[in-house]
Formats: sequence, structure tokens, C-alpha cells
Amino acid sequence: MRKESDAVQPDREAIASDLRLMRSLLVGMFLLMGVYALYFGRDFFMPVVLACLLALMLTPIVRFLRRRGVPEPVSATILVVVSGIIFVSAGYLLSGPVTKMIEDAPSIGQQLSERLEPLKRPFERMMAISHQVEKATETAQEPGVQKVAVAQPGIISLAAGNVLSGATTTGITFVLSLFLLASGTLFYEKIVQSFTRMSEKKRALRVVYDVEREISRYLLTVTMINVGLGIVIGIGLWLLGMPTPFVWGVAAALLNFLPYIGALATITLVTIISVISFSSLSYALLAPLFILCCNIIEGQLVTPLTVGRRLEINAVAIFVAVAFWSWLWGFIGALIAVPLLVVIKVFCDHFDSLRHVGNFLSAQQTADDEDDEEEDGAAEESAPA
Repeated sequence: MRKESDAVQPDREAIASDLRLMRSLLVGMFLLMGVYALYFGRDFFMPVVLACLLALMLTPIVRFLRRRGVPEPVSATILVVVSGIIFVSAGYLLSGPVTKMIEDAPSIGQQLSERLEPLKRPFERMMAISHQVEKATETAQEPGVQKVAVAQPGIISLAAGNVLSGATTTGITFVLSLFLLASGTLFYEKIVQSFTRMSEKKRALRVVYDVEREISRYLLTVTMINVGLGIVIGIGLWLLGMPTPFVWGVAAALLNFLPYIGALATITLVTIISVISFSSLSYALLAPLFILCCNIIEGQLVTPLTVGRRLEINAVAIFVAVAFWSWLWGFIGALIAVPLLVVIKVFCDHFDSLRHVGNFLSAQQTADDEDDEEEDGAAEESAPA
């Protein structure tokens, strides 16, 4: 009997190993299918995700107004309409300065090149050698070989297509967010009804409300912080005499959704415009230094004290997420990469089976990790030399 049981045991282990392998392969296949679906169906999924994030951001305000006697459909309509008016007004006010800046891009590049001429001299010889190599490569091509250039659509058609796509995405986002906010607790009731046992219903309701509350507070708080940062930067640049300070304030508020990368991009762009706008180089550096100080105060004091350290994401996960969502959905994907990471982290923290994923995304060491390190240290001390 022992021999038969010993023979059956390896078979069970092999079957369990094969099942784990099949499960891993299925999960990998579904992840790849999900990525392909998000990429090719971005015209559908992008406004849906944006609407969900907007609804989560405005949910605390809707709940606050409901406790004051304002029905959810009324408060949701008011908030969505006000958000739409702010978005359209900001886009209209920004369109003129941004269009002019794009038109002046060649002259801006030429002026920047002239201002940085003393710094370019050490690299002139390297550039001359590069041009000589390129010229020699072109002359070495076989005679009669023609270069084929693929004709690209005109800039007017591209601009018209982008405007139409942006208007469609914006409309779907605001309308869907209105329905989500006005529905109230309908989706939560549907989730609870899908469970049969009362204990499971209570646990599901607790998890759903906890996740929604934490994500909503985070999104609303971070958005308010970024708006405040944009206002401060806009006023400061206006006092320094920077051209189009309103544009740079809005840019700072939007790009601050990208930790590290957004602040660096804002400082770089403002430095370029400041160098060509002011005759004194030392005075031109005041604008980027001011933005740097504002971002340091926001990143090291305001956001940690307001949001807390528990929802911080490690830098590696941020860079990977920004690169992935930028490839997937472009600039909009880059903006929502970090909020989506926070959503994933909060969701994983409420489930024991996914807690290791939330721990991987976290920038802080959890209590479980500290306990494991203490146990490892105790084991090493007790081990014989």
C-alpha cells in the first residue's frame, strides 16, 4: 500500500504543477489580449476610463451635497456642466497662445540657437565630421537608385481629425460621468446582490466603499493640489514678466499628474522661453528656479501632508506605467497613468491574494515586510556560526 501511495503522490504533484502552469499561461494570454484590446479599441476605452476617473473624483462632492439635501441627479448635473464649462473655456483661452507659439516655433528655435551660440562652439567640429560622413554616405549610393517617400496627409486634415476625435472623446466622457454620478448607489446594490451569503455581501460592500472612498479622496485632493500649483506658478511667472503665464500655469497643473517627468518638462519648456525672452541670462533663470522651488514644496511638503505616504508609488513603477500608457494612449494615457496605478494599488490592498501586487507598487515598506526582515534577522542570529 505504501508503494502505491508513494507512486500516486508524484502524479498529484505533477498534475498540480501542470495546473499552475496552465493557469499562468491563461493569465498571460488574457493580459496580452487585454493590451491589444486597449490599444486597438482606445477610441472606446479612453473616454470610458476618463469618465470613471472623473466620476470618482467628483463623488465626494456629490455625497457631501446629498447629505445637505441635494439629490444626486441635480448635484451630478451641476458638477458635470461646471466641469465642462471650465474645460471648454480653458481650451478656448489656451488655443490662441498655443497656436501662436507653434507658429513661432522656427523663430524660437533660431533665437535659442543664437543665445546658445557660445556653448555650441566645442561641438561644432563634431557636427562638421558628422556632416562629412553623411555626405560621403550619400555619394556612395549606387547611381539610378531613387528614394521613395511616403506621402503624408496634410496638416489641415490631421488637425481637423484630431479636433473631431477630441470633441467626441470629451462629449462621451462628460455624458458617461454624468450617468455614473447620477446613478448613486445603483452599481453597489448590483454588486451586493450578486452574492448569496450575508457575510459575503457585507464584506463586498465594505471593500467597495473603502476603495471608492480612498480613490475619490486621492483624485480630488491631487487635482486640487495641481490646480493650486498651476495658479501659483502662473501668478509667479506673471510677476516675473514671462510671456503667456496663463499657458504655463495650466501646463504645470496638467503635467504635475506625471511625477518627476511633468516637473522636468515644465522647467525645460519655461527655460527655453525665458532664455529667448529676457536679455539677461541670470534673470532668465529666475523663472525655472521659481518653478523648481514650487515643485519641491509641493512634492515634499504639501502632497505628503495632505494625501499621506501610504498611497505613494515607487519611482520604477511610475516610469514603467507612464511609458506603457504613453505608448498605449498617447498624452492622455501619460496623464492618467499614475491615477490608474493608485487605483490598482488601493484595490489590491483590500484583497489578501493581491496584496503582494500592492506591496510591489508601494514606495514605503509595509509592516509585513518589516516583520519578515525581523524574522530573517532573528533566524540569522540564531543560526550556528
